[in-house]
Amino acid sequence: MCARASEPPRTDATALTVRAAPLVLAEPAALAPGRTDAAGIRPRATPPARSGSRITVRRIYGVGRIGLAATGVAALLGYFEYVLGFATFAIYNYFSYFTVLSGMAAIVAFVAAAIVAFRREVDPPWLDWFRLLITTYIIVSGVVFLTIVIQSSSRAYTIEVPWSSQLLHFWIPSIALLDWLTDAGKARLPWKTTAWVMLVPGIWGAFTLTRGALVGWYPYFFLDPAQVSGPLETVLYSLVAVALFTGIAAALTATTRLPRRVPRPPQG
Repeated sequence: MCARASEPPRTDATALTVRAAPLVLAEPAALAPGRTDAAGIRPRATPPARSGSRITVRRIYGVGRIGLAATGVAALLGYFEYVLGFATFAIYNYFSYFTVLSGMAAIVAFVAAAIVAFRREVDPPWLDWFRLLITTYIIVSGVVFLTIVIQSSSRAYTIEVPWSSQLLHFWIPSIALLDWLTDAGKARLPWKTTAWVMLVPGIWGAFTLTRGALVGWYPYFFLDPAQVSGPLETVLYSLVAVALFTGIAAALTATTRLPRRVPRPPQG
């Protein structure tokens, strides 16, 4: 049959061209969250990209800090039970020890640092400023207590070191220091941070000396005029403590200012 005059005759080449045309499906335009398309279908939300290994490491740090806080609670309770065994001990004196006060503050710091580690890759500066002070305080407490234990042999008396005291003075400060040195999420702290480190020990020292003169009890022998050669020896011990506080705080601050290797993006 002949084709109509209004229609051009179809050729085999034309038919082949039509059959060979690729099928292209246009993707639907993106919709705003909560909106539906013309067919009434709500598109699924795109799942967020999974974080890298650094987030996993941060969460490990968070879990470790929670464990460290729990250890601190157990150590404080155990130490309280231990000192209650002394007939001359008064309960309110328990809260006069610098180790106890710094241990309580350390629990708060560990929990706060754990929460931030679960949520962020980098610590806010205020948190690391707080961690710097607390880490300095518990380290100094450990150093001073170790010095007292060593000197006790030359003063004709013996100091017992129960498990709770070992945790408070040695294990917790050591693990906290390791946490500080290996944590890659610390903020870069200014040197003026070290100027704040003596605020709390200064207030505690003034209160302890004033209270000790009134009640006749001191938490540490070097603050008691009856156990030292005179005020000069107390001043000497105090200067050593100031040097420890400022030196350790400066060293911890310096670790936050070390150059860090920035990971390069993958090529390809």
